[in-house]
Amino acid sequence: MFNEGKVLPIEISHEMKKSYIDYAMSVIVGRALPDVRDGLKPVHRRILYSMYQLGLTPEKGFRKCARIVGDVLGKYHPHGDTAVYDALVRLAQDFSIRYTLINGHGNFGSVDGDSAAAMRYTEAKMNKITLEMLRDINKNTVDFVPNFDGEEQEPSVVPSRFPNLLVNGSAGIAVGMATNIPPHNLTEVINGINILIDNPECSILDLMSEIKGPDFPTSGIIHGTSGIRSAYETGRGKVVVRARAEIEEEKGRHRIIVTEIPYQVNKARLIENIADLVKDKRIEGISDLRDESDRDGMRIVIELKRDANPNIVLNQLYKHTKMQDTFGIIMLALVNNEPQVLNLKQVLVHYLDFQKEVIRRRTKFDLDKALARAHILEGLRIALDHIDEVINLIRASRNTEEARNGLISKFNLSEKQAQAILDMRLQRLTGLEREKIEDEYNELMKSVTYFREVLEKEELVLKIIKEELMEIKSKYGDERKTEIQKNDNEINIEDLIQEQEVVITLTHAGYIKRIAADTYSAQKRGGKGIQAMATKEDDFVEHMFITSTHNIILFFTNKGRVYKLKGYEIPEAGRTAKGTNLINLIPMEAEERIQAVITFKEVDKNNYFIMGTKEGLVKKTQVSQYSSARKNGINAINLKDGDELIGVRMTTGESEIIIFTRNGYAIRFNETDVRPMGRTATGVRGITLREGDIAVTMDIVEEDHDVLVISENGFGKRTPVTEYTAHRRGGKGIITYKITEKTGSIVGARVVKDGDEMMLINSSNVAIRLNVSDISTTSRNAMGVTLMKTEEDEKVVATAKINCEDAVEVEEILDSDVENDINKL
Repeated sequence: MFNEGKVLPIEISHEMKKSYIDYAMSVIVGRALPDVRDGLKPVHRRILYSMYQLGLTPEKGFRKCARIVGDVLGKYHPHGDTAVYDALVRLAQDFSIRYTLINGHGNFGSVDGDSAAAMRYTEAKMNKITLEMLRDINKNTVDFVPNFDGEEQEPSVVPSRFPNLLVNGSAGIAVGMATNIPPHNLTEVINGINILIDNPECSILDLMSEIKGPDFPTSGIIHGTSGIRSAYETGRGKVVVRARAEIEEEKGRHRIIVTEIPYQVNKARLIENIADLVKDKRIEGISDLRDESDRDGMRIVIELKRDANPNIVLNQLYKHTKMQDTFGIIMLALVNNEPQVLNLKQVLVHYLDFQKEVIRRRTKFDLDKALARAHILEGLRIALDHIDEVINLIRASRNTEEARNGLISKFNLSEKQAQAILDMRLQRLTGLEREKIEDEYNELMKSVTYFREVLEKEELVLKIIKEELMEIKSKYGDERKTEIQKNDNEINIEDLIQEQEVVITLTHAGYIKRIAADTYSAQKRGGKGIQAMATKEDDFVEHMFITSTHNIILFFTNKGRVYKLKGYEIPEAGRTAKGTNLINLIPMEAEERIQAVITFKEVDKNNYFIMGTKEGLVKKTQVSQYSSARKNGINAINLKDGDELIGVRMTTGESEIIIFTRNGYAIRFNETDVRPMGRTATGVRGITLREGDIAVTMDIVEEDHDVLVISENGFGKRTPVTEYTAHRRGGKGIITYKITEKTGSIVGARVVKDGDEMMLINSSNVAIRLNVSDISTTSRNAMGVTLMKTEEDEKVVATAKINCEDAVEVEEILDSDVENDINKL
């Protein structure tokens, strides 16, 4: 009958709620969120499996992307071709994914936001690491489910022999929830899993000792670690990512060079945004902006005006542009088809549980296969032992079925064994072939024993997982790309830095670097160890000292500021590398110069800093007063207008100080004459300067040492320090050098000993290196000898003493059998 059924009234709100929940779960499970086991969304999994079925392995040729997309659409993913192609393209972009799973041939887009060429033009195949995602998929390691029309079978998850969810990350917006998991370094993540295998009770901090933080394909710098720790502990956090920018100086002008930008930032839009800010005068001091990026890497050049402070401009760029961006971490993934926010340990535990299942299922598959083959071989062995009877039985049989049944009944064989005997070729009857069957059977039984042992013992399963992960690490592991820098308000990162002895070098031009102390002995380099780096012709190593990665390093400048860094904050560089300009580490002003570098393990309240200024003032302050020093700097001394800091020394409170002036006077006094003062004090009179005179340098008196005085016309003399009698501070001093028109004024003076070396630089940027022992000793009133020849319009403008005490320490870790072939100045 027509319309025989009933019409059931349904509340529309109830139906909408039910239908929307069904739709939401379909999007969550079937589209937007990755599985915690393989880190893939369904579309990515289908693309990789389809390419695997097409045989697009790394050693074979490329195939048109249109062919791949068509295969995915027709078999597994009945959605738009654009969605599939966009997903395929992303897997091939080295700026979007940390370890690309697809090797793209053609235009696959760029970091400037250019889209990929149409799929009919581009080609693709799998990368080598992708085979690790699909390895053993045909060994029943994962479940297969029917595709959308039931005609095909597709994997519900791929074996993923490395933790792809963390390694390549994932991003997706579902209904009412979203995921944003950053990529990580493969080596670090595998090391973290090994920690979990060795100690299932390990903490997240234990894991963080190896997994430092996200590692973006576009590199950049993560600023601070609190967001990383929050994300790893709770599954949610924010990390601040900065572009890598260095300040360079050329012909008196600065420029900012950007070589790395934050993850997922469009470079072209970034440059356009900077240009707009300059045009609107929201950022001032930029004179030119250009993109010099090429196939060798990214390079954005920001030219600054002559009077612009580069650090201020750089901070403005960080504040107003995507040169500093925030990456919000939400570690949401599907666990048994349910969305869950996971912490770092939970992600690794779920992955490890999955890998245990993969290994067990693979082992069970191999065991079944080995037992099946052993069963056949057992039948062949029986046949070979009774070969005459078998041949007679077969010859007497009218057909195959009668022969098979006869074999089964007479020799108690299975149907498979009987069939294998019937299929056996006559060549298997030779003695050699019989021996091969025996050997194969014995090997199979060993394998069977091993497989059963693996299935019984979890420690063997974990050992296999560890070994296979280490194999993947050795093949595909690489160095971290993204640097993690400590925020000034954070101290947790130091707990993750290994403490080791290092050598720090700082050149006259301001280039600094850190080298592991054992680098020298490993390189088998000998000599004095002073110039263990490549420098420009007009540059040289001015400070060299041994310290620890956890030690404090204080940099005092002529402007009376002090900047604090830890040893590990100095960028590590190769033995012959130039290093990093110090201006990239601490925000010094254009006219600031480093006057002293002091390093120590921890603050000792019994130690003091003695400081001298150009106006003849001295100040004595407990070292503990500088415990608040930070990377951005604090005032070390309150200088009067026009005054400058000329020297800083750390003392025990009972040293003797000697101050030298430009017009050839010096005063020696005990520091007990100077009372301890606060950090911001101006100081007291150290020497009373005559009219037109200034103090040029200050040093600590050492017994059995000499005083070396150098004039601006290149003359100098060396005098025993005993000729400088001690006085009360504040006096006018005694003559240390007889200034004449021929000698010129004093530019430098230091307390030295045999073996020390001095550097002299003239106004033409020519440098000469002198050994103190080559300078004869004279009286205090002598004029001295020529140390450096100068032309009529040239003057000696700077002097520096090579830090010989630390150089001697460096010598002790060097191999002195080889001459120093890097000391070129």
